[in-house]
Amino acid sequence: MKLSEFILLTQQEKRSVLLQDGEPVARRYLLNKMVFLFQLPDYYVETFCCLDSKEIREFRIFHDTSYLAPYLEQISIDHLFE
Repeated sequence: MKLSEFILLTQQEKRSVLLQDGEPVARRYLLNKMVFLFQLPDYYVETFCCLDSKEIREFRIFHDTSYLAPYLEQISIDHLFE
């Protein structure tokens, strides 16, 4: 799915696409939120979930790999060296 198509989806449709087509990469905690990182073929999506209600409150979409910095220590690449 192209980025422009993803942006136009409803919140529920975005969630479905991530669960069906997205590759879960990492998660992190930020104040009272849990942030999940998903990879789709041409971009990344962060989902910001409320820790109390478990609802997705925000989606952030990006191409630039510099936004992966908060996750780099959590992402294992050991399997690439085997």
